[in-house]
Amino acid sequence: MAKPTRYAPLYCTILTIVTVIMALAAFYSHNPLWIVVGLLPAVIYEVYRTEEGAITKYSSILLLLILVLEIILVVFKINFDLAAFFGEESKYVGGYYLPLSDIKIFGPILTAILSVILFFRTAGIYTKWLSVVICLGSLTAVYIINPVFFQSILKVVTNGLLDRINLY
Repeated sequence: MAKPTRYAPLYCTILTIVTVIMALAAFYSHNPLWIVVGLLPAVIYEVYRTEEGAITKYSSILLLLILVLEIILVVFKINFDLAAFFGEESKYVGGYYLPLSDIKIFGPILTAILSVILFFRTAGIYTKWLSVVICLGSLTAVYIINPVFFQSILKVVTNGLLDRINLY
């Protein structure tokens, strides 16, 4: 059943402003925790707004779980080298090759990809709006955690967008 949209523009605007403020704080402090925490309200509202679909509801819930795990990793300064663990520099996940490094970079990469998937799989304008906010916030976190990987991830997200646009 469709969620009410009476206050959705206001909520989405507020969540966008919160995310921008937290992104600026993250850039200023060079601490990704600001943007990751700043994305939490938008992701929670995305989970609420996302309708049951083939993969949409599961994707939004997975988005929330990944974000919570990312907060735990950053707060407790947990480091784990995924490239050494898998014995390779990149991994094929969800149709994309993701570069592997410290596990903290993987959360924002996945949230960026999931938000792109949600953008194209959901019908509502407000879920699409939130997907864009989440994607940009996730890319901000990637840049702050590892600016070198930012270029790779931006390329993956851009290619994903272009591939989806070419399908329509």
